[in-house]
Amino acid sequence: MPETSRSHLVLIPSYNPGPGVVATVQAARAQWSPVWVVVDGSTDGTETLLQNMAANDPGLNVLVLPHNQGKGSAVLAGIEAAATRGFTHALTMDSDGQHPADLIPTFMAASQAAPDAMVLGKPVFGAEAPALRVNGRKVSNGWANLETLWMGVGDSLYGFRVYPMAPLAKIMRSNLFMRRFDFDPEAVVRLCWAGVRPINIDAPVRYLSVEEGGVSHFKYLRDNALLTWMHARLFIGFLIRLPVLVARRFSS
Repeated sequence: MPETSRSHLVLIPSYNPGPGVVATVQAARAQWSPVWVVVDGSTDGTETLLQNMAANDPGLNVLVLPHNQGKGSAVLAGIEAAATRGFTHALTMDSDGQHPADLIPTFMAASQAAPDAMVLGKPVFGAEAPALRVNGRKVSNGWANLETLWMGVGDSLYGFRVYPMAPLAKIMRSNLFMRRFDFDPEAVVRLCWAGVRPINIDAPVRYLSVEEGGVSHFKYLRDNALLTWMHARLFIGFLIRLPVLVARRFSS
């Protein structure tokens, strides 16, 4: 039986993931209740698949956004709706089967033991992981650690993580960014700035082939340009906050 919580839910933003999303949601439901899926304007028919699943499963809730707004926007819509029902924490995971659903209870337990922290997955890559993606993320991780004065961000890009919803929602409402591919790294940096400490837990990540049903919306030039612009903004914010960050680091 899946573990049930009134404070912690699994939140899955979903955009055109293909029929493999059914297995992803089933795997999450086998571990946890409730699971919420935010359909971010999908046009591949998965909205209907998910709604049919939810009609027969009280532990599954499906929110549908009218058009594609980006991962960050989908997460914000989900946590704002969840907050109205009394939830305080959300474990986010991708809808494409890359993330380890069997580790949901482990991550939730870590969050329940330290509710003021964020629990970050630190990816363990398999042999199938593209070297370009694995090595490229080291750049973003380096910037994120600099921008947080090495508060302990194990990986800035891996989206399998537990967020305390209140500080995340407050941060997102206060700026116009963090709405698309820039969501995961910017959320980590800004939460560190807000004093939310990271806890890192190793977690495997799978890169599924097309034959296995893998779907990727990553666009190398577009998304790396977005990350570059994001870190340029964050570095300016880092310089502005530097005295406070230094004082916090030496007082801890």
